Amino acid sequence: MNAALTLALALAAVQQAVGIYDGWGAFADEARCYAIATPVPGSAAARTGAYASIATWPGRGIRNQFGARLSRTVREGAPMTLSINDRRFDLIARGDRAWAPDRETDAAIVGAMRSGRSMSIEGVSGAGRAFADVYALPGAVSAIDAAALACLG
Repeated sequence: MNAALTLALALAAVQQAVGIYDGWGAFADEARCYAIATPVPGSAAARTGAYASIATWPGRGIRNQFGARLSRTVREGAPMTLSINDRRFDLIARGDRAWAPDRETDAAIVGAMRSGRSMSIEGVSGAGRAFADVYALPGAVSAIDAAALACLG
């Protein structure tokens, strides 16, 4: 079973499923709408509960906010980078979470996702080992757009 579909089924009891698009799912609840995916199937990261998401929070005035739950806890102060095609974005990371530092970076990440085939989140774990969580991007744009539209209604 596709990892995103597995995630979708697990979340369906809590959120309203908007749609599944390749490896990405779109969901809505009372406060937000979001597109979400797990790392590429078969990877070590896919077995850890890691995910990447793009969320819209209408009540907070936030649109297309990037966030990720990482496959490992990160080393405090170590750089964290999101790579899409030839673009690199510095992220803020704490514990096993990472996010864009500002709305401009969120917008640039979503823009890069629109033309990308894959993305990777790279950093250094608390144990001092380099790691990368890799995501396939087919379906991401459709899920992001479907989630954003769900927040309009």
